[in-house]
Amino acid sequence: MPKKTSGLAITSLVLGILGLFSCGATALFGLAFGIIGLITVKRSEGRLKGDGIALAGIIVSAIFLLMIPIFAAMLLPALAAAKQRAQTINCVSNEHQLALAVRIYANDHTNHFPPAATWCDAIKKYADGSDRVFKCPAAATGASRCDYGFNAALDGMDESKVDPQTVMLFESDGGWNAYGGSDSMVTPARHEHGRIWVVAFADGSVQEMRQSQLNNLRWNP
Repeated sequence: MPKKTSGLAITSLVLGILGLFSCGATALFGLAFGIIGLITVKRSEGRLKGDGIALAGIIVSAIFLLMIPIFAAMLLPALAAAKQRAQTINCVSNEHQLALAVRIYANDHTNHFPPAATWCDAIKKYADGSDRVFKCPAAATGASRCDYGFNAALDGMDESKVDPQTVMLFESDGGWNAYGGSDSMVTPARHEHGRIWVVAFADGSVQEMRQSQLNNLRWNP
């Protein structure tokens, strides 16, 4: 009667090989099945074969288990970069909503922008009535009720007299109703390892800016 190959031995080798595609996650089970399979074959008194397959499964699984820290080291930077990118996109979305709220406010107030000193209070009801959009996800948690500032030069200005590419909103650590000019922008930048600032303009558009672009920003209407 031909010997049967141990199913545990085969499973061990398969799970060990799959560790390559699962970042080592299946290798732990491959190692366990390999050890059990090897013991089972040796105790079968010749009825089972596959001790070599079980041994191969143990070796392959062990190799991938040892490689888990390497996989983790490779994945962590990518995950961190993805998180930072998501925060930047969220911040862009917030400024889009705030810029839209400012423009709706202007439409309801004879096309005039809100007072700089109370701009957060003035547009809050147009920005879904909550503080959520006033918070930058990359800013220090709970540090401030608002993480953006309003261009002081637009204080109560007639929208029709403002160049569309004038800065309207910028990232700031001045708190609720913060306003000012270029010297009020948060430093260093909050996004992409300190390389990206998010800025909204009078026409409602929002851009991600690098250090080299900041000097070209228009602050005066």
